[in-house]
Amino acid sequence: MFVKELEQALLDGRADLAVHSAKDLPVELPGGLAVLAVPAREDARDVLVGVTGTLSDLATGARIGTSSPRRRAQLRMVRPDLDIVEVRGNVDTRLARRDRGDVDAVMLAAAGLIRLGIRRPDILVLAPPVCVPAPGQGLLAVEGRANDTTTRDALAELDDPDARASLVAERTVLAGMGGGCMTPIGALCVPSELGLWMTAFAAADADGTAGRHVTMTSRDRDPVAIGQAVVDALRQAAA
Repeated sequence: MFVKELEQALLDGRADLAVHSAKDLPVELPGGLAVLAVPAREDARDVLVGVTGTLSDLATGARIGTSSPRRRAQLRMVRPDLDIVEVRGNVDTRLARRDRGDVDAVMLAAAGLIRLGIRRPDILVLAPPVCVPAPGQGLLAVEGRANDTTTRDALAELDDPDARASLVAERTVLAGMGGGCMTPIGALCVPSELGLWMTAFAAADADGTAGRHVTMTSRDRDPVAIGQAVVDALRQAAA
């Protein structure tokens, strides 16, 4: 809803650019709009706030707050005994629910906490393969009109080639799996001098009681190619 409002402002000429959390962008952008810049990535991983030990240290039946089907599905795969509680709202609202005891922990994006300057001693990082982040998590996408060369040129120094490659690869997986922002699909692409490394997750059912993981590398730095290869592998694993 918020993305559409900003995109309409771009199309109407009331704004020249809009800054989004990249994971919130729809799979297909409206005609005439494009991602003009993708700045360097922040930490892409998910975290549990309210845990001072490891994931296995959580008590049986511990209440974990999240509104994300992707996070819920992956957490159930490693700890099916946990009680997943629907928790919505901004970061402060979710943290407040944990701190007043409504839940034992909340799942959030590390990037959000970092950008808000929130530091706590009870943060457990959930790295892949335990939890594969949402496509575009930790990335910003600066959207504008595709034919606005002036704004595109002004944003050029903010555009990070590795971050853009990651976003393209991850959104290729999202599109190929027919996903949206509430679909239990995770994808993370990490460029390096050796090429592209990518891991992805797709829930096998609506309840998230099972899922499949794919990890691959490619010396070809074509983000669309590796994204499509991951889609093919996920589909094959489901067959």
